[in-house]
Amino acid sequence: MLRTLLVIVIGFLPSMFSLWVIRKTQLRTRSRLRQAATNIARVRIQQNIRPLESDRYYLEGVGYLIGDISCKFNARSGYLRCAVNPSGPCQGCRYYECPMSDENSTGYRGIGV
Repeated sequence: MLRTLLVIVIGFLPSMFSLWVIRKTQLRTRSRLRQAATNIARVRIQQNIRPLESDRYYLEGVGYLIGDISCKFNARSGYLRCAVNPSGPCQGCRYYECPMSDENSTGYRGIGV
């Protein structure tokens, strides 16, 4: 009788050990996912807190915009300044082009008359 009981216990040991390892791994994974979600939330909060920029303004019906809206390359976005110089600033940018200027309306940079 004792031998039979010993054989049954020895037969169940690998299964019990496997279940224990699986449970421990699941708990560790859940803990790591929870920690990663917490860290990502902190990083996103820190990214959303941006210093107020002098060239950021609110336009009714559009929202917040960054940069000089009269520039041809302005992204008209609250997150990106322009396609050419995304980090800014707009003042003194060598790529600044006014979309309504004389040189752009004719399609070429003509000689002064």
